[in-house]
Amino acid sequence: MSQPVPLGHADVARSLALFRQHAPLIHCMTNDVVQTFTANVLLAAGASPAMVIDPEEAAQFSAIADALLINVGTLTRERSEAMLAAVAAASGAGRSWVLDPVAVGALSFRTAFCHQLLTLKPSAIRGNASEILALAGLAAGGRGVDTQHGSDAALAAAVRLAQESGAIVAVTGEVDYVTDGSRTLAVAGGSPLLTRVVGTGCALSALVAGFAALPGDRLVHVASACRVVALAGERAAAQAAGPGSFIPAFLDALSLLDPEALV
Repeated sequence: MSQPVPLGHADVARSLALFRQHAPLIHCMTNDVVQTFTANVLLAAGASPAMVIDPEEAAQFSAIADALLINVGTLTRERSEAMLAAVAAASGAGRSWVLDPVAVGALSFRTAFCHQLLTLKPSAIRGNASEILALAGLAAGGRGVDTQHGSDAALAAAVRLAQESGAIVAVTGEVDYVTDGSRTLAVAGGSPLLTRVVGTGCALSALVAGFAALPGDRLVHVASACRVVALAGERAAAQAAGPGSFIPAFLDALSLLDPEALV
């Protein structure tokens, strides 16, 4: 396994500029807890969000949108049918789609469903260390949505998962690792406050979906999405008094990120 290489500032600047230029329309089939926050994060970053969950409409919309997010946080059997229809339509239209395997390994239905989704070839997978370990079949999973492992512990699992699935795999934690199975990028930064509010990981997965849809090096684009969130978190934490004031500061910081100033 090759050693992780730090993501370059110029790469982040190029990816963010391209993201703003394309302003991707992102179909978010995400969990009920985070829909509003996810939509606000995408808008602040320069994308367009949509949440369409009816099976027939989800399939229609995924063929129109630039990218699709599948987040299994509040999975139901009816919603799983809609997700499968959306993935099939997105794949048929040549659109990228991203899997966020929330709490995989901890619960049986979502674990089986996520393994089914793996066979449908996601463009990228974004999860915490326990989720990536469980999805790779190397651990039982975390305590619900919380990770019980550091990102370092899941690096080998992420590489293996990328090799087996063909997806870009991002395992997030104190340091984020993003790999295509042969190359691995390390993304440092962020703030502990990112873990003290609901939805930052889920919103990051939505951003990953949009960045994965950009032309060029998908590995660099996905890693850049991770750095964009980390950087906005750093800037928001510098002025926030706590979790309550962090959220609006985070949205402001996202919207004010200047690609030219990142080089």
